[in-house]
Amino acid sequence: MKNILLSTILLFSLVGLAQQVTTGNINGTIKTSDGKPAEGVSVSVKTVNRNTIANNDGVFELKSIPAGTQTLIVTLVGYTDLEQVVEVKTGETSQIDLQLGLSNTELNQVVILSNKSAFKTNRISSSLRLDSKIIEIPQNIQVITGKLIQDQQIFDMLEGVTRNVSGATRVEHWDNYANINMRGSRVAPFRNGMNVSTTWGPLTEDMSMVERIEFVKGPAGFMLSNGNPSGLYNVVTKKPSGRTKGEANITLGSFDLYRAALDFDGKLTKDGKLLYRINVMGQAKGSHRDFDYNNRYSIAPVLKYLVDDKTAITLEYTHQFSEVNIIGSNYVFSKKGYADLPRDFTTGEPNFAPTNMNDKSFLAILDHKISDNWKFTGQASYFNYTQVGMSMWPDAITGVDENIMKRRVYLSEDYAVAKTGQFFVNGQEKTGAVNHKILAGIDLSDKINYYDWTQSALLTDLDIYNPVYGTVPASAMPVFDRSIDIKVRGLQYKNGYNAFYVQDELGFMDNKLRLTLAGRYTTLKTANVYSGDFKDSKFTPRLGLSYSINKNTSAYFLRDESFNENYGTDWQGKSFDPQTGTNLEFGFKRDWMNGKWNSVFAVYQITNNNILTPDPEHSTGAQQFNIQSGQQKVKGFEADIRGEIFKNLDVVINYAFTEGKVTKDENNPAMVGSQISGTSKHVQNAWLNYKIDNGALNGVGLSIGYQYQVDRKPWFASNDETQLPDYFRLDGGVTYTKNKMTFNLTVNNILDKYLYSGGYYTYNETYYWQSEPGTNLRLSVGYKF
Repeated sequence: MKNILLSTILLFSLVGLAQQVTTGNINGTIKTSDGKPAEGVSVSVKTVNRNTIANNDGVFELKSIPAGTQTLIVTLVGYTDLEQVVEVKTGETSQIDLQLGLSNTELNQVVILSNKSAFKTNRISSSLRLDSKIIEIPQNIQVITGKLIQDQQIFDMLEGVTRNVSGATRVEHWDNYANINMRGSRVAPFRNGMNVSTTWGPLTEDMSMVERIEFVKGPAGFMLSNGNPSGLYNVVTKKPSGRTKGEANITLGSFDLYRAALDFDGKLTKDGKLLYRINVMGQAKGSHRDFDYNNRYSIAPVLKYLVDDKTAITLEYTHQFSEVNIIGSNYVFSKKGYADLPRDFTTGEPNFAPTNMNDKSFLAILDHKISDNWKFTGQASYFNYTQVGMSMWPDAITGVDENIMKRRVYLSEDYAVAKTGQFFVNGQEKTGAVNHKILAGIDLSDKINYYDWTQSALLTDLDIYNPVYGTVPASAMPVFDRSIDIKVRGLQYKNGYNAFYVQDELGFMDNKLRLTLAGRYTTLKTANVYSGDFKDSKFTPRLGLSYSINKNTSAYFLRDESFNENYGTDWQGKSFDPQTGTNLEFGFKRDWMNGKWNSVFAVYQITNNNILTPDPEHSTGAQQFNIQSGQQKVKGFEADIRGEIFKNLDVVINYAFTEGKVTKDENNPAMVGSQISGTSKHVQNAWLNYKIDNGALNGVGLSIGYQYQVDRKPWFASNDETQLPDYFRLDGGVTYTKNKMTFNLTVNNILDKYLYSGGYYTYNETYYWQSEPGTNLRLSVGYKF
């Protein structure tokens, strides 16, 4: 044993010595075409698993590179890829200076990937309209990169996206849209800068077509179509890069998961003026519950035509399809309390007909460079969402042992169309010693939603403590009448808005001090079958102040307002007044190690008016109504850290304290002082990834992370202080990269905890919840070409 140990130590010593005497280092500086430091550039060594990111000064360092002739690959979106041959000498450091040339695909870079690291980026996408670095924007904006999404093996917004953003949590869902809360209320879903929210949609985006996800904290109406006072998330889809490349991924996993995705990116013409990108995905996915599934496919082709060096046109089509079991069968119900039934319990049956959902959209973008300082962008989108199937909810739970569930099945049909237009200009001017960054434009939107949940039928009873499935014959299944078009028989809800806005960011003291003055005038319009037309207008100002203490540190103040529609009607069929909100926020941002990792700390207070809460007085059975409860206030503190804190160690660490309380409620005075539904007072997450880039384990990556929530209030709560138990989930993974191949094994819920979210209904005194699977794994194999 002693000899083996000595031999092992000697072997590792010799390997280490061999590496020391046969390797060298490469240091360099990279500049853009205008001579400025190229921050966040990706630098890799061809045929060797080594890469790094240039810091904020454009400086990079690569250590322990095999001696000999090596080729560096330097990439930055908007610039031509650069390959540079470097001679590496044993025990020496090779110095090299590089300059990137501007690419002819610079126009309309919908997403500016200025940093190729797994977790951190320095800039927002152009769909957020602001031409500034994140550190200079007086607002807390967190970006989830595509590489981080791949590392965590997230397939759609219903999974672990929220772990990467302070205070963002996801509650139970209906297999179609993501219900994400942050800063006291649900955040609005956006896609490429367009508000795509409908009453029960849209179909959540599959990550195969997603480049990045941007979480914008607080009101953002000044730069995007109306958003909630708590914020929004903006899904940025993949666009042509101008490079010829591709990627294929195959995934197998627990509960009969089979998935394949392809990504093709390249040029259709030799002159590089006509570019394309297409992402396709197919998935068959089971569940930890019997008879439950979610089968999906998506296709997202994009064409981009560079008319000349000033004008570009982009056309994008997206089609997503999802087939699920009857909606609602993934809920558990009991009169005795949470987690009273097994995690895999279901109210479904093996012969239920599936519910089908289709999400089709078309996006057109015209980008024109008016001059060196001014740029015009016009974009229009058309969204079409259909849902045809059934849903299920219990009428009651009865019996001596409170064990008999009265199952009621409903028709679930939805048809929604949204049309959106946005036209805006970005410009820079100078008056004396003051710099101006100007943003001005108009937003137009028109949405119409038809839904039919009026038809229903009772099924046979189910003993929840001794369930017997397969006893409902086909003849007993309800046949709903769909002979009349849903546009005629369905309930109609129509809403829209038009807005004009202008913003000027004034830069003083060589742009160290930035004052943002902005205003937006919005007109909201709604119409429904009950109350007729409704129209209201409001001017919402915005004031921001940001100061750069040094190039890596800034502090900011923000006062912003929101004005957006309240969906639906009350029990009398009357439309709700618009929701208004005011946000006060102070923040501190810093890039550490000259840009390797960054941190954001923020405190805020949001006052919300006309917030919708459950109306227990007029809600019976499955017929649930809302009321405008009056006023709510949310105070909080947020901390976000992301990036490479040590060599090869990337992290995402965040924490949020959220104190949301009802401050005025004329209909239910007892609710004053209570915690706002859907909030968690303490949310703390972490994800760490360490990559080994030398020795026998070269190419291996190790990941570990957790999600932790304390003092959770159900998102749909009755007039009581019902709380959910604390939530802790541990996940981890192992990756291996060799040349163009990547293997990724992810294990979720390592501790096999019974995790769920839900609530309590007073109308039938029933607890409900939706469980997550126990320990489960996914194995993906990817190939880049």
